[in-house]
Order: sequence, then C-alpha cells, then structure tokens
Amino acid sequence: MPKPQTPLSSILPPLICGTGTFNTQYNPSIASIPSNAIISRALSHGIRAFDTSPYYGPSESLLGTALSQTPLPTTHPRSSYLLLTKAGRIAIGEFDYSPSWLRHSVRQSCTRLKTDYLDVVYAHDVEFVSPADVVGAITELRRLRDEEGTVRYIGISGYPVETLASLAELVLKETGEPLDAVQSYANYTLQNTRLVSHALGRLRGAQVDVVTNASLLGMGLLRREGIPVGGMGDWHPAPEGLRGVVREASGWVDGRGDKLEKLGIRWAVESWMREGGVVGGRGEPPGAEGSEGVEGNGSGGGGAGEERKGGENMDERKRLGVSVMGVSNVAELDETMRVWRSILHALQGDKVRVFRPAVADTTSSPDATTRAEPRTKEEKTEKVPAATDDGEFGASFADDPDQAWGVERKEEVLEMVAGVREILGEWYDYAWESPGEGFVNARGAGGQGVEGEGEGMKEKS
Repeated sequence: MPKPQTPLSSILPPLICGTGTFNTQYNPSIASIPSNAIISRALSHGIRAFDTSPYYGPSESLLGTALSQTPLPTTHPRSSYLLLTKAGRIAIGEFDYSPSWLRHSVRQSCTRLKTDYLDVVYAHDVEFVSPADVVGAITELRRLRDEEGTVRYIGISGYPVETLASLAELVLKETGEPLDAVQSYANYTLQNTRLVSHALGRLRGAQVDVVTNASLLGMGLLRREGIPVGGMGDWHPAPEGLRGVVREASGWVDGRGDKLEKLGIRWAVESWMREGGVVGGRGEPPGAEGSEGVEGNGSGGGGAGEERKGGENMDERKRLGVSVMGVSNVAELDETMRVWRSILHALQGDKVRVFRPAVADTTSSPDATTRAEPRTKEEKTEKVPAATDDGEFGASFADDPDQAWGVERKEEVLEMVAGVREILGEWYDYAWESPGEGFVNARGAGGQGVEGEGEGMKEKS
C-alpha cells in the first residue's frame, strides 16, 4: 500500500484520548484502572482517536480489549476511529530501533490492539538514540507502510523540543519526505511553552503535517494532589524547586475557587487549539454537532473531502491544534469533556469578542499582591456576548447556556494564568534534561533486534 493520499491533518480530530495512564506509573495496580468504562464513555462523548504505546505497560492490551467489548465493534467499527501508537522504546533505559525490532513491535501492537493496521506509529522518545537510528527507523516504518500496509502515517515523539525539530529537519533532508506527525509532551503547559517558543517555526519549516501536544499537566506535575505516585513510586524528573513553586501556585488557585489541573487543562487545550492550528487537524471535534467519527480512515483510504452532516467539507473545516488527554477514571473524563465543550462554546463567542492571553513577566518577582485577581461577580456577568450565527464547527450555540459560561470562564482562566506564571518565576519555561546525565542504552547502540519471524519471535541475548 503506498503512502495515503489523504494527509493525516485531514482526518485527525483535535482531541485524542491518551492511554498512557493505563499503567502502574499513574495507578496503584492494573486492576484499579477502569479502562473498559473509560473507552466506552470516550466513544459516547464523540472521541475518535486513541494514543498508546508498548512502553506504557498493559496500555495497548487494555485499549484493544476495551474497543472489542460488546457492542462496540458493531456501534463503533474499526474504520470509525484512529489508533496511534509507538515503537522503539522497550523499558526505562532500553531502546531498540533496529528494523527487525520495529517489525516485531508493529505486529505485536496490531495483535494487542486487535487490528490489522495502525493509523500512526511514532518512533518513541527519539532523544535517547542517535539521529542515524531515527532516520533508519522512519525508513523501515515507511517500508511497512508501502509494502505491508500495517502502518499508515509515521512520526516521532520525544521531550526536548529542539531535538524534535532537528530530527524533523534531518528526516526531510535525508529522505526527501516530511514526517506526518510529531508528538511533543509536557512542553506546552501552564509551566512550559517551549514547543511554541523554541520549535514550532522549525517544525513548520520541516513540513511536518501535524504536531500533537501531550501531557498537558506535565506528566501530573500540575495537580493539586501533586505528582502521581503509583506502583512505580516517585518517578517524575521535576526537581524539588519546581515542585515547590507548583505547590504554591496550586494553593493560590485553590484560594480563588479553582483547581490547578482544571486551569491547566483549560488553558493548554484552548491555547494550543489556536497556536497549534497551523499544524493541527481538521477531523471532527468531539462534541460538535454531526460528529460521526472518521469513517473511511481504514486501509482503503478516504477522509479528505468527505461530506459530513450539514454538507460540511473536511477540506474547508478550520485546522485546530491537537491535544492528547489522559484520564484515570470516568469522572475525570466527564469533567474533561465539560471543559472541552466550554472551549468550543468560547470559540463561538470569539465571533463577537476576542480575548488576548496576558503574558506574565518572569524576569522579575513581583509581590503576590500584584498578581492578577479574578473579577467580581458583577464584572463576570457584565456584557457577556452571545453568538448570533453558526459557529466554526457547523453548530449554533446561541441558545446553549454553556456558551456564556465558556466565554466567561475564558476570561477568568487568562487572569489566573498570569498569576500562576508570576508565582513560577524563574521556573517558567524550565525543561528537565532528557536523557539524563550518564544515560546508556541497555541494548547498546542501534539495539539488538529479534531473531525469527512471526510467532515465537525471540529477542537476542
């Protein structure tokens, strides 16, 4: 199967359900993860894309089992959603980008996810291997795309945004074909916006089609409860100084009747929807009227130019920055979707009123009394705009009470974001080292590969 004629951006929706939380990093045990309920509920909310990885422990298997539970194969067939996974990272300090391992990983992912093909495969955490290894991995994944049809779109993922940009440029230079996707994580959050300030322009220059923003809470750093400690203990790379100012910021947000994680999700999703629109997706946003998933995304192609309800053409739909959201239970998912819908409603309100985000000055340390304070109740209810025409998503929210709430919340969020960033001070835009000093790949340079073919494939000793 040759490269799909439809660009990934034409079919990828702006919200992806991340299943990196389906492991013991974020949960005390596998049994405590309600994966079936989360996936079923996500589909009912209109989510039509799921992100996973072999490195996330049982995540792929749990996702595959959840998607195959009755009656989902009938109500939501494989062609109605996208599966995004990764290859190359095996364990905390173990990577294998060899062609034989990548073939094995793709086949294993298909088995776990109960599918014949994967919509997107990223070379996972590319900063831990050599540039030559990355180019070789992309070449092999494209061979699988062209000759076997088990992969449709190919990209890279990692933490240091400068490395992601450099490798995207290198892949284009060495192969003559740009990457379909780049996944960045924990680099476009309340605490860190380096994805935009240090990499977005270069990624566009490298002709990357889609850039997805994952770990909107910095792998759990930006939470009232603090960093999640599951069965693996405290694994988070954030230094204590950063953790301390985040705790202070969380207390400040609490004092204003909100939660840091809710603020962080709202700001990151809405801001990336705009900033990342130039490398975003045109797929149907969950919660938009007429949302029917991504029929036609299967091995037969389709997607771009398809007519939707109301006669909307996918090529004409506005591109929106793509966010990957992970949750650990159904209640978190429902709250996330309420925030998501309010963001759609606030965007509708932008037709009559636009709010520009304030940027905190982090070069100084103003007294806490100078921080942005939320508006009074009277100010909040004054001159809230209402939409007067159909919105960007083919749906009118003029009579929806959530729209006024969404626009109002947007103003409150921007006010609190400025205050949080003043508290962060010098820790704003801080990025931890990845890989850490002294890292050595347990498999050695280039990896070791696997012996044999198909069933019974065995790792070399």
